[in-house]
Amino acid sequence: MSRSPLSLHAAPAAGFDQPFEMLGACHDRVRRSLSLLQRLMEHLDREGADASARSAAADVLRYFDLAAPAHHEDEGRHVLPALRGAGDPALAALADRLQEDHRRMAAAWAAARPGLLALAGGQAWSAADGPGHFDTWRAFSALYAGHLQAEDETAFPFAAARTPAPALAAMGREMAERRGVKPAGPA
Repeated sequence: MSRSPLSLHAAPAAGFDQPFEMLGACHDRVRRSLSLLQRLMEHLDREGADASARSAAADVLRYFDLAAPAHHEDEGRHVLPALRGAGDPALAALADRLQEDHRRMAAAWAAARPGLLALAGGQAWSAADGPGHFDTWRAFSALYAGHLQAEDETAFPFAAARTPAPALAAMGREMAERRGVKPAGPA
């Protein structure tokens, strides 16, 4: 059984009992979703708006409509305050940059979303539709590269190292509750 080149599905490798690992796993999902968006553009050029393209568009929409905003909120509640509270101007500046990235990514997603909605909804697609949508989708994707790197290499390790175990447990519970998930383990 072969998987479609336009498939995405994989669950995060960590749970809410490991909140920083969960944040990192979410970054893996972001990368897979952005890779899927790139493969979708290539597929549309080769094959057009077939069922695989519509399904891929729906997967990208689902991730960036639902999971990405919750992830950004997690960072705003639990990572950025740790950076700002460190008393280090460089870390405070990084927190400000990451927060601004979130704002810019939300605006870029608002611009990228209509083409994906049309595609996922089965609206007619022609070769002339591609370039404008593709430019918007590429711009959206480009915003994530430096953002993910800064969080993975600096922000997450710094915040995780300074978050005591009881605060980590509370962080995981808060993240789960906000998503309507009952966390595993003792409350």
